[in-house]
Amino acid sequence: MPKTLIILAHPTISQSIVHKHWAARVRHHTDRFTVHELYTAYPQGKLDVAAEQKLIETHDAMVWQFPVYWFNCPPLLKQWFDEVLTHGWAYGSKGKALTGRKIALAVSLGAPAIDYRADGAVGCSVAEVLRPFELTAKYCNADYRPPFIFHTIDSNAGYSEAAQKEVEQSARDYLAWLDALQQT
Repeated sequence: MPKTLIILAHPTISQSIVHKHWAARVRHHTDRFTVHELYTAYPQGKLDVAAEQKLIETHDAMVWQFPVYWFNCPPLLKQWFDEVLTHGWAYGSKGKALTGRKIALAVSLGAPAIDYRADGAVGCSVAEVLRPFELTAKYCNADYRPPFIFHTIDSNAGYSEAAQKEVEQSARDYLAWLDALQQT
């Protein structure tokens, strides 16, 4: 059975609402998914590159899951890209490890969807913000798939019952999206 590796990069997962729910939902399906929390595995920020590459090689697909911070990923995930996706392994004439492997993003954004338009507060689409990750996957000859996107609840409004239902629904939707990623 195909298995998907989820590289979860959230520096404060214990305080997360969305990513914690997503990870909890997926962890019930260890036969299909591996959740690898970078900040838990590497609290000092020193990556074991060989172990990371081996982990990737034992999975059919990979999802990079993170909250979007200032239109980018958290710093440990950027470090992970720089150190793990090496020339000769992930890209280059001999770098074939990601060739054809399905890769997608699962992200939360701290602004409403309406802000991610040309005339919105951000001034561009979510796809434009996430373009560097798409380019990274494609540069490694991976099969980049459309992302799973969640526009976070307004933390200033508190965690209302409606917000809780929205987050719980997003966790169910995330699991369905992951299942579809494996099937296509």
